[in-house]
Amino acid sequence: MTRALALFSGGLDSLLACRVIAAQGILVQAVKFVTPFFGYELLAREQEYARMVRDSYGIEVVLRDVSEAFFAMLRNPAHGYGKNFNPCVDCKILLLREAKRLMEEFSASFLITGEIIGQRPMSQRRDTLRVIERDSGCTGILLRPLCAKILEPTLAEREGLVDRELLLDFNGRGRQPQIQLAAKFGISSYPSPAGGCVLTEREQAKRIAWYYARYPQVRLNDIRLLLFGRHFHLPHGGWFVLGRDEAENRRLEALHDPGDFLVHMPERPGPMGVLHGAVHPDDLAAAAGLVVRFGKKISDESTAATVLFAAGGEEHRLVAEPLADELFQEWAL
Repeated sequence: MTRALALFSGGLDSLLACRVIAAQGILVQAVKFVTPFFGYELLAREQEYARMVRDSYGIEVVLRDVSEAFFAMLRNPAHGYGKNFNPCVDCKILLLREAKRLMEEFSASFLITGEIIGQRPMSQRRDTLRVIERDSGCTGILLRPLCAKILEPTLAEREGLVDRELLLDFNGRGRQPQIQLAAKFGISSYPSPAGGCVLTEREQAKRIAWYYARYPQVRLNDIRLLLFGRHFHLPHGGWFVLGRDEAENRRLEALHDPGDFLVHMPERPGPMGVLHGAVHPDDLAAAAGLVVRFGKKISDESTAATVLFAAGGEEHRLVAEPLADELFQEWAL
């Protein structure tokens, strides 16, 4: 039986691309690539996710973590960034290269994606689609079923593995043709269209760009820390992250490195903080003041509190007043 390997985002277009090819009697194996910027949380429940996709859409999917390769690419993408810190063209190239390497593992004859000409301004123009094919080394083996009829035939079509007449000619940003096709396949529930990648979000992108400019060595836990909580660049170089609720406090505890200070008020409810890379006493005092500022008030006016710093098995305490907002606004990331 002919097999195809599909790049699977979980959005409607990738769902439909899989189903269009499977409808021709071709076995489709989907792969969802993840990094902390998109889909990483699924690694903790991979089997549950695969079962949901299988039961909901009739598609077999596996996850692959490409974080390290993505981090390296993100520092200097050959085709540049989009509106924010999103390297959309180079992202597609990287994921297709990874998919091409997996073809032998899954005995796949060709690759498929849910791309549609004109749907995204940076990465789905006709000329850009050709660049992505070329630079990923996938020319001829990459089939885009939803717009195949307005592209040159691929190897799979020329060799008769796929019937070109059963492929589609979607183009542009409209969603009605996809919605109608989903109905034909009996797909009534699917994610609403969205970027799905935090690198396209302005505030998150600014924070990640700051990190890349500051740290020559990108670390997985650092990137995961960047994506939630309140962040501050303290006056003497410390990077301080504060949880905004109990769930974020737990995440900070789980992600902090042994050399980081774990910071909280032992005698009063409030945020957990992680202080990274700071040894200057003024930064410690600033971090303590921030913890008190965002902690639970014990009266109409917040008062001084004891703040505990723990790192490497050692602890020490500072008594701090809450910082006035005007003192730390410029530190916020």
